[in-house]
Amino acid sequence: MKRKHWTLTPWFLIFAMAMLMMTMATYSYNKILCYIELGITVGAFTIVIVLSIRFQNYIKGIVKSTAEKIKGFNPEHLEKYKYPVAVSGKDGDILWCNARFRKVMCGGKSPEGESINAYLSGFDISKVCDSEGVDIACDGKEFTAFCVSAGDGIVCHFFENTYYKNIVREYHSTMPCVALISFDNAEDFFNDSDEAYSEIVASVETSLQKWAAEYNALYKRVGTNRYMIIFKDSDIDKMTAAKFPILKTIRSINANHLTATISVGLSRGEKLIKDSEMNARKALEMALGRGGDQVAILSNNSYEFFGGKAAATEKVSKVRMRVIANALSRAVCDADKVFIMGHRFSDLDCVGAAIGLQCIMEKSFKRYSKVVINRETSMAKQLIDYASERLEEEIFITPQEAERGVTPRTLLIVVDTHIEHSLESPQLYEKCRRVIVIDHHRKAVNYINNALVFCHEPSASSASEMCSEIISCLDDSPLGYVQADALLSGIMLDTKNFVLKTGVRTFEAAAYLRKKGANTLTVKEMFSGSIETYREKVDIVCSSQVYRGCAISFSKHSSADVRLAAAQAADEMLTLKGISASFVIFNDNDKINISARSYGRVNVQIIMEKLGGGGHQTMAATQLEKNAKDTVYHLLVSAIDSVLDDADNS
Repeated sequence: MKRKHWTLTPWFLIFAMAMLMMTMATYSYNKILCYIELGITVGAFTIVIVLSIRFQNYIKGIVKSTAEKIKGFNPEHLEKYKYPVAVSGKDGDILWCNARFRKVMCGGKSPEGESINAYLSGFDISKVCDSEGVDIACDGKEFTAFCVSAGDGIVCHFFENTYYKNIVREYHSTMPCVALISFDNAEDFFNDSDEAYSEIVASVETSLQKWAAEYNALYKRVGTNRYMIIFKDSDIDKMTAAKFPILKTIRSINANHLTATISVGLSRGEKLIKDSEMNARKALEMALGRGGDQVAILSNNSYEFFGGKAAATEKVSKVRMRVIANALSRAVCDADKVFIMGHRFSDLDCVGAAIGLQCIMEKSFKRYSKVVINRETSMAKQLIDYASERLEEEIFITPQEAERGVTPRTLLIVVDTHIEHSLESPQLYEKCRRVIVIDHHRKAVNYINNALVFCHEPSASSASEMCSEIISCLDDSPLGYVQADALLSGIMLDTKNFVLKTGVRTFEAAAYLRKKGANTLTVKEMFSGSIETYREKVDIVCSSQVYRGCAISFSKHSSADVRLAAAQAADEMLTLKGISASFVIFNDNDKINISARSYGRVNVQIIMEKLGGGGHQTMAATQLEKNAKDTVYHLLVSAIDSVLDDADNS
């Protein structure tokens, strides 16, 4: 409650005296009017006196209560303090302050009756009372205010520390931030003439040197196509505000239809350059794992990403896959059982990769091996039935059966995902001490970080392609036509029949599987759906609406095949003229799901990441808590606007 009006008591007394003089003047004209005015004057005067007495008693009570709580409290003593002090009531009205408070905080004016909150930078005194202090600013100066309750009052002490806070800000702004830069696709330009390659590398290095010189930063080449720049922390704020234009500058360097890209790992908040360099390596690894052409900033164990518009560059060399195959074989030889598991709501790529590996684990390495899967929720039921009918032994088991069979030497191979909460059975993962990950999705922040072997290739078309290459480096004689069909179905699913993310290695893997007996007609049959699923897909496509070149639709059904229908509808909407990306929103398992697709012009992975999901540049998804459809639609539109606006500005 504000009591500012009580400070107007002297003015009320002056008005009362003026009314009394006017009343006396009225006496000679009209006695009755004079008596009426006299009564009003006496009443007003009485009210002013009563309010004044009450206010004085209020102040005395607060001050007395405060004095009892604070030993040695004396206004004359506090008046001598060299820092501002004020006493307020429980309602926050200022009752008393020393001269220093008037001079520093009020510009020489008397603040009695005003709210103390006005001098606490908007903080409510009832919430900051008896706290560790709050930082405030007043008239260009900075203070730390300590508000201490004392009886019915609150004593506020204001300590000026502008100088020290400026020093702290300067310290943090000049902290070293290490940036490690990798020239992503230098090998692609190396296939050209030596002169052309040298020109491209020189152009990239010149651009990086200009970038460092712009901020007076230290530039150093630390290896082949690897660079290090040490910035000040305050420079990073400027870069993030500008969305790191260095990415666009590097993309402007091109030759023979190839565009140069870089990945940047940047660390913030570390006091030592050694720690900053270590975190910069982690950030660079994350940027490369997400496909490159982006900046990953690691600060306080959390990541922030910028860029990521270019498609991941295909690695032509298979040396890494041979190394992975050797590491995998050593891990399998040390195991007594091998379980192969993918993600929830498994698809053809997930199941196909698992079937291919299971055959090699069991027949080449002579290890007990099973594919862990939930048949009821799988989207690859036709492939599961196909394999079950044609293989001599049942290779599929439920997550519960696998959990009961875990031993200390059990090896778990995770395919087509690298995120724990996306696994078919997170409980099985927690029980297995030995884990191998094989995945092609762009790297997420919460990835599985305790794997013996982490085979991650974002440039690969599918997990089935990666597993085909690994199998070709092992003893692949047991691989039959059933496993080849399964692997080829996974490749065809994720490439949309060799249209998206298809590189040289993709066709080499398909040719390898064809030699192993894969039949394209048989694989094609695995993509056939029921008439009900087709009707649902058509209904979703027909009810779609277009927003900024993106087709958005809601599924009105909640059938068992709603996921399959939504995915197929998203693919179908991409064939419509003027559509760069498609999004289908549907309900399943008490969750709101969004399936997203594109041909690469719009990065749907970034859009889904803003909603808590992830995936690929051309194929992504997310899952949200159940909300009204209008709410989910507005969240999606907001994410689309954010990504498209950034793309327009870059």
